[in-house]
Amino acid sequence: MAKKQAKTNAIRLIEQQKIAHEIFEYTTENGGAVDGITVASKIGQPVEMVYKTLIATAGKGKYFVFVIPVDAELDLKAAAKVIGEKKVEMIPVKELLGLTGYVRGGCSPIGMKKPFPTFIDQAAAALDYIIVSAGKIGMQIKFAPTDLVKATNGHYAVIAVK
Repeated sequence: MAKKQAKTNAIRLIEQQKIAHEIFEYTTENGGAVDGITVASKIGQPVEMVYKTLIATAGKGKYFVFVIPVDAELDLKAAAKVIGEKKVEMIPVKELLGLTGYVRGGCSPIGMKKPFPTFIDQAAAALDYIIVSAGKIGMQIKFAPTDLVKATNGHYAVIAVK
């Protein structure tokens, strides 16, 4: 009998919205986080299809989600401009779980404790599919970028720099 797959908030929400998707699972040493390029290798997918979820703040109570390619960095100036703020900075890792319900390396843009304004790097718009964390280390979810926009009420923006 096949092992029943544990569902994360992200997977439950995708299924509720009837979004076509595929789940990839992988293992890590001691269950710890690995970088996105390693994740792409572990799930046998091209690096350019795998995206990471970053949380930034523009001050007390102002949180934003940025989804960018794993081989890129968030352009903080571009991100601030997109959200109409003077500056943004990454939140400290210790605040991630309490704020989103997710741990570093397993943070999905879908199914956070509260919905935050979400911006997906413009490069994703040209892809057939995108892969993001499914809400826990060792699990990724693949679907159309337009479905990520729909599921997060997100927007495309030029926010990453290679």
